[in-house]
Amino acid sequence: MEPIVWEWINVAARWLHVVTAVAWIGSSFYFIHLDLSLRKRPHLAEGTQGEAWQIHGGGFYNMVKYLVAPPQLPKELTWFKWESYSTWLSGFFLLVVLYYRGADLLLIDPAVLDLPWWGAVLASLASLTLGWLVYDALCKSPLGKDDTRLALAGYVFLVAVAWGLTQVFSGRGALLHLGALIGTMMSANVFLIIIPNQRKTVDAMLRGEAPDPALGKQAKQRSLHNNYLTLPVVFFMISNHYPLAFGTRYNWVIAAIVLAMGAVIRHFFNSKHAGKPVPWWTWGAAAAGLLAIAWLSTAGPKDAALAASPTRVGFAQVEEIVSTRCSMCHAASPVWAGIHEAPRGVRLDSAEAIRRHAEPIRVQAGLSAAMPPGNVTGITPEERRILAAWTAP
Repeated sequence: MEPIVWEWINVAARWLHVVTAVAWIGSSFYFIHLDLSLRKRPHLAEGTQGEAWQIHGGGFYNMVKYLVAPPQLPKELTWFKWESYSTWLSGFFLLVVLYYRGADLLLIDPAVLDLPWWGAVLASLASLTLGWLVYDALCKSPLGKDDTRLALAGYVFLVAVAWGLTQVFSGRGALLHLGALIGTMMSANVFLIIIPNQRKTVDAMLRGEAPDPALGKQAKQRSLHNNYLTLPVVFFMISNHYPLAFGTRYNWVIAAIVLAMGAVIRHFFNSKHAGKPVPWWTWGAAAAGLLAIAWLSTAGPKDAALAASPTRVGFAQVEEIVSTRCSMCHAASPVWAGIHEAPRGVRLDSAEAIRRHAEPIRVQAGLSAAMPPGNVTGITPEERRILAAWTAP
C-alpha cells in the first residue's frame, strides 16, 4: 500500500506545483504586458501613468494605472502574491517528496561526489539559502544602482552556481537545483522585497505622505529580474525529462546558454509590448543558442568520450550490459530496493524488449549519463560507448 500512497502524493504535488506556477507566470506576464502597453491620454486624471483598453471574452476593459493612491480605495484590493508563495511551497514539497526521499537515485552520483543522503539534503538546503543571500547582497551592493552591471553580475553568479552544482550533485539534480534556486530568488523577491515595499508605499499614500521613491525603484528592479528569469526557470524545472540537457559533459554550459536565451526572448516581447522597435534579432540569437546546445550535447557523458566509440557492436554485448546494469529495475518484478514496478512501465528483461527500446537506451545510457540514475549499478565508460554505438547512424 505504501508505494501507491507515495505515488499519488507525488502526482498531487506535481499537479499542484504546475497549476500554481501557471497562475504565477500568467499573472506576471499579464502585468508586464499591461505596464508596458499603458498610454498617456489627455483626459486622464493627474497622478496616473496611463491607460490600456483591452477586449476579452466578449467584454471591454479599461485599465488605468495610478502612480499615487486615488482619492478613495475600494475595500477589495487584490494583492498578487499567493501565486508566488504557493508555487514555491508546492515546489519545495515536491523537492522533499521526490528528490530528498530518493536522494540516492536522483541527487547523488558517486562519480561526482560520494555523499550520504543526509549530506545531499544539507547541500541542497545550503545552495538555496546561500544562493538567495548572495543574490540579495548583489542587488543591495553598489552594483544594484546600475541595472546593466547588476544583470551581468547576476548572470555570472548563476553560471558559477550552475558549474558548482554539477560538482556536487548528479546532472539531473544539478539542473533541477539551479531551477529551484532561481525559483527561490523569484519568490523571495515577492515575499521579502516587492510586497513589503508595496505595503509601505500604500500606507504612506493613505496617510497623505509622499512614499519613498527608493521603495518603488527596488521593487520594480526585482520584478524585472523575475520577468527575465521566468523562461529559464521553466526550462530547468522540466530539464529532468531531457537527458541530453542534464546528463552530458557540458550541462552547466547548456544552462548558461539557456539563461541567455530566456533573457533575449523576454526582451523581444517586452520591447514589442512597449511599442518600441521590434528586436527581431533576438530570435536569431535564440536559434543560435539552441543549435549550440544541441551541438554541446553530442559530447556525451563526462565519463565516456563518444569519439572513441567502437565502430561495430554486436547485440550480445548490448544485451549483457542492459541485463547487468538496467534490468534489475526495468523488469516485471524489480529487485532494487524501493522500486516496486518498472520505471515508466519500461521493461528491459528480454531481447525483444531491449530491441524495442533501442533508441531510448542509446539516449539515456549511451549519449548521456541519465541512466542508471546516480550510476547506482556502476555502468562503465566503455559500456556507455558500446550502447552509444549500437544504433548510431
